[in-house]
Amino acid sequence: ADVMASHSARICPDKRFLIFFDFDETIVDETSDDMVVQAAPGQYLPGWLKDTYQPGRYNEYMQRVLAYLAEQGVTECDIRSVMEKIPATPGMPTLFQFLRNRPPQDFEVVLVSDANTFFIESWLRRAGARQLFHRIFTNPATFNKDGRLVMRPFHSHDCQRCPDNMCKQVVVRDYVARRTQERGRPFQRVFYVGDGANDFCPALSLGPRDVAFPRRDFPMHRLITETHEAMPGEFKAVTVPWVSAEEVVQRLRKLAAE
Repeated sequence: ADVMASHSARICPDKRFLIFFDFDETIVDETSDDMVVQAAPGQYLPGWLKDTYQPGRYNEYMQRVLAYLAEQGVTECDIRSVMEKIPATPGMPTLFQFLRNRPPQDFEVVLVSDANTFFIESWLRRAGARQLFHRIFTNPATFNKDGRLVMRPFHSHDCQRCPDNMCKQVVVRDYVARRTQERGRPFQRVFYVGDGANDFCPALSLGPRDVAFPRRDFPMHRLITETHEAMPGEFKAVTVPWVSAEEVVQRLRKLAAE
């Protein structure tokens, strides 16, 4: 085991910072689950299918949507090409470029998303950004022999705030704890870039040296603001809202220079 430990330490130099990204409406400027509907006949879903959605059970609903698409003859190729066309959010390519050009010891980059592996990998590969990500935590999705994209829940958890299939705080806490143990020391700072209500939960676990980057006026930003008003001291991270991810670059550049 010791041989393995020293070997992995060489592969992963001791990074100073850890940065988490959400995917939908953070890296890409749309929700990939909504965009996949463009692959459907007539680019819409029938009412009976939409009516099966239940709050908190979105993952199960998406499994039915993907089954419907397969029945309608929608192929892997069709879905991939829809994903590849989703635009990046403003400034995101600049942020990726910044992270790519940093010294290798600066940033460990991780993606945490309630989308699925196929949607995310399709987009990242097309954008040439797959290599940037050390790990991707999302709902597993693979095509079965009938050509249907089958998605499974990421995990189960006890968090009341989050959808049944994924609590991002559990993912973030576990990852930070495991990496801190493997490295023998904590990261200097942890960053979280997101937009949605389910990005608020993981950002709650950040400490006072860490930075939350919520997309301005999106649910994550509103929840942080409401928490500061209702429960001062509950949300500990520094908050830097952004409209363009170039604002994230500016702050990261400052912090990396310290």
